[in-house]
Amino acid sequence: MKCKIIILTGLLLAVATGAKAQFDVHFTHYWSLQNYYNPAMAGMSGRMNIQATYSMQMAGYRNAPATMLVAADYALPSEDKAHAVQGGMMSDKIGLFNNQRLYGGYAYRMNLWGGRFAIGVSAGMLNQKFDGSKAEAEEKNDPAIPTSTVEGKALDLCAGLSYVGKDFYAGLSSMHLTAPNLKLGETNELKVRRSYILQGGCNIPLKNPLLSIQPSVQLLTNLVAWRADLSVRGTYIWDEKKYYAGLTYSPFTSVAILLGAEFNSFTFGYAYELFTSGVGIIYGSHDLCMGYVMDLDLGKKGRNKHKSVRYL
Repeated sequence: MKCKIIILTGLLLAVATGAKAQFDVHFTHYWSLQNYYNPAMAGMSGRMNIQATYSMQMAGYRNAPATMLVAADYALPSEDKAHAVQGGMMSDKIGLFNNQRLYGGYAYRMNLWGGRFAIGVSAGMLNQKFDGSKAEAEEKNDPAIPTSTVEGKALDLCAGLSYVGKDFYAGLSSMHLTAPNLKLGETNELKVRRSYILQGGCNIPLKNPLLSIQPSVQLLTNLVAWRADLSVRGTYIWDEKKYYAGLTYSPFTSVAILLGAEFNSFTFGYAYELFTSGVGIIYGSHDLCMGYVMDLDLGKKGRNKHKSVRYL
C-alpha cells in the first residue's frame, strides 16, 4: 500500500506539472544515486558504499554534455548506526563550460514507526569555468564574451529528509539552498536557482522468490523547469548473482532502457536514453554506473568482512 501511494503520487505530479526543460544534473541511474540528490540518504545501506557514474548525453552532437560523478557514503560504527557521512565530486562539461561540485555531508538517522527517519545536510563548493579562447563570436571584441578562461566559485548547501521502511523509501531535499551567484570575469554572472527533489521507490517480491520488481520515481524542479522520471526494474537472482532489466519514462522527454547486474559486492548498470522530443530518438544518451559496497567497522580489529547488499 505504501509503495502504491509513493508511485501514484509521482504519476499525478508528473502529469500535473509536465516535464519541461532538463535542468541541473540528471542521471538516468537516479535510483542508485539517491545520496547525491539527498544527503539524508547517506548510510542507507548501513555499509561503505562507493559509486562512480559517467553520463554522455545527446551522443553524436559536437560539444554534447558529459558528466562524471564519484561519490561515497558510510554509516559510522555504532550500535544503531545513527550517524553517516558522505562526500563526492561531480564534473559536468557542456560545450565551453565546465561545472564542478565538490561536497561533503552528514546524516543523522533514528528509528521511527518501524523504519528509519533521517535528516541530512551537505556543504561544498561550486566552480564554473568558461574557455573563452575557443569561443566563436559573430562580432570580434564583444565585451560580453571572454577571450580567455574565466571561472567563478561559490558556497553550495544542500539539505534533505528521508524515510526508509522494510521494502520502501522516500525522500525530499533541496539543492543549492544559498542560490549561489557565480561571477565569470567582470561582465558575466550565473545565478543558480534552488532545486527541489522528491524521490521514492519500493521492492515488491513475487511468488517466485528469485524474482522481484522495483518501481521508483524522482521529480525535480527549480520552480521554472520540471522533470519527472518513472522507472520499473525487474530483478532475477541466479547462482547468488542478481540481474535486472527495466524501463524509465520521463513524460514529454524520453524513454530509457536499463540493464545491470550485481555480484561479489560489485554492481554494474547501463542505460540508454531515447529522447521523444527535441533532438529525437537518434541522438540518445549513454549512462554507465558502477558501485562497490562492503562492511567496514573501524572499531574492530582484524580484517573487514565484505558482503553484497541488496538495493531497493
